[in-house]
Amino acid sequence: MTTFEQLGLSKEIIKALKENGIESPFPIQQAVIPLILKGSDIIGQAHTGTGKTAAFSLPMLKKVKPKGSIQSLVLVPTRELAVQVTNEINRFGRYTGIRTASIYGGQSIGIQYDQLRRGVQIIVATPGRLIDFIKQDSINLDNVNFVVLDEADRMLDMGFIDEIKFILFSLEIENRQTCLFSATMPPTVSRLAREYMKKDLKEIRLNAEELGLDTIRQSYLIIPEKEKFKHLCNFIRNKNRDKEQTIIFAATKQRTGRLAEELKHVGLKVTTMHGNLSQKERNISMNRFRNGRENVLVATDIAARGIDVPSVGHIINYDVPIEPMMYFHRIGRTARAGATGNAVSLVTPERLDDFARILRNTKQPIHKLNDEMGISVPVISERQYRPRIKTRPSRKVEQGHHRNSGRSKSSFKYHQNESHGFGKKREKNSDGRYDKRLRRYIRYSR
Repeated sequence: MTTFEQLGLSKEIIKALKENGIESPFPIQQAVIPLILKGSDIIGQAHTGTGKTAAFSLPMLKKVKPKGSIQSLVLVPTRELAVQVTNEINRFGRYTGIRTASIYGGQSIGIQYDQLRRGVQIIVATPGRLIDFIKQDSINLDNVNFVVLDEADRMLDMGFIDEIKFILFSLEIENRQTCLFSATMPPTVSRLAREYMKKDLKEIRLNAEELGLDTIRQSYLIIPEKEKFKHLCNFIRNKNRDKEQTIIFAATKQRTGRLAEELKHVGLKVTTMHGNLSQKERNISMNRFRNGRENVLVATDIAARGIDVPSVGHIINYDVPIEPMMYFHRIGRTARAGATGNAVSLVTPERLDDFARILRNTKQPIHKLNDEMGISVPVISERQYRPRIKTRPSRKVEQGHHRNSGRSKSSFKYHQNESHGFGKKREKNSDGRYDKRLRRYIRYSR
C-alpha cells in the first residue's frame, strides 16, 4: 500500500495527517499528488467524498513557502465550500507555518481585507468576491503560481464562466500551474481546461462512468403527497436509532422552512440551510449540525455539494430533483471518505418520470420499498397528470445553478468596462435600492 511518505510529502504535513487519523491516501490522492509535485497541470475527476480536497491541498502545502506573499489560489463556487476548504488546508498545514484565508460574499469585506493585510500565503475564494478585491486593487496576486478550480462543473453551472476567465486572465503568470477538480466532466469544463491549461496536462478520471456510489444503499417509496410527512417522520425516527445524522432535501426555500417547523413540532432537533439565510445564519446552522446539537438538517440543493459532515448516515429526498445529476450530488453527502450510508427518496406519482431518469443513470440498484413495507403504489388518473412543460429557462438558483446563467450580462444593465471587458453593477435607483432582479443576481453570485 502506498503511504504519504512515499508520495513525497513533508514531515510536518504527515504529522498533521496522523493526528487527524489519516494514515493512507485514497486513490485520487495517490494518482494526483505526485503529478502536482512534479509541476503538471491536472484535470482530476472522482466521485464526491473521495478526498479531492486533500489531493490538491497536500501538495500545495508542500510547494508553498511560509511567510511569503500570496502564492496559491483556490476558486470554489459557494461560501460554505470556501470555509470548508480553508479549514481543511489549515488542518493539514498546522505545523507548516503557512496561513490561509477565505474570501467570499456575505462577510464584511473589511474583515477579509484585515486578514490579507496580516499576511497569508493561500487564498480560498468565490469568484464574485475575489473580483471585488481585484477591481479595488486591494489584493496582490502577482506571485500566485498555483491555481485550483474546485467543483469546476458547479461553478460553470452557476454562470461563473466570465468571472473565472477574467480571474485566470488576471493571473497570466509564466509557468503558472493550474489544477481543475470536478465530480463530473461536461464539455464546458473540458473546453475551459484546454483554453487555460498547458497542452501536456494530465487527466485523472476515477469511476467516470458510474454516477452512483456502491457504498450507499439507495431506495425509494412511491406515495401520495399527503402521506409524505408521515413516512418522513417514521424514517427519521428509525434512522436516529443509529445515532447518525440525517439531511432532508426539499425543493424550495419556503418548503424547507415549513418542513423544518413541522418536524420541530413533532419533537425533532432540526436546523435549516437555504438561500434566504444570511451568511452568519448559515454558519450557525452548519455549526449546530456538525457539532451534533441538531441531528436533522433540512436543506435546499444549496447543501447538495461542498458540505462535508462525516457523521451523516442518511439522506432523504423529500422532493425528487428535476436533474438526475443533482440526485447524485445530494446522496453524496453520506458515505463520506469510504463510509457507508443510506439514501431514501419519497416519490409522488406525478414525479415518477423524473425519478425514472435517475434510475436510468445509475448502474447501482435502487430498491423499491413499496413491496417491503406493504404499501400499494397509488394510481394517478389522466386528469391528475400534468406533464411538466418548460416554457422558459427554469429557476435553478436553489439547485446550485445561476438563475440567469444563459443570459448576457447586459440583461442586468451592466456598463461595459473598456479595460478588460468585465462589467460593473449599475448605480442604485432613485429610491436607494437595486431593482429586484439585480439584487437577486448580486446575492447568488457571491
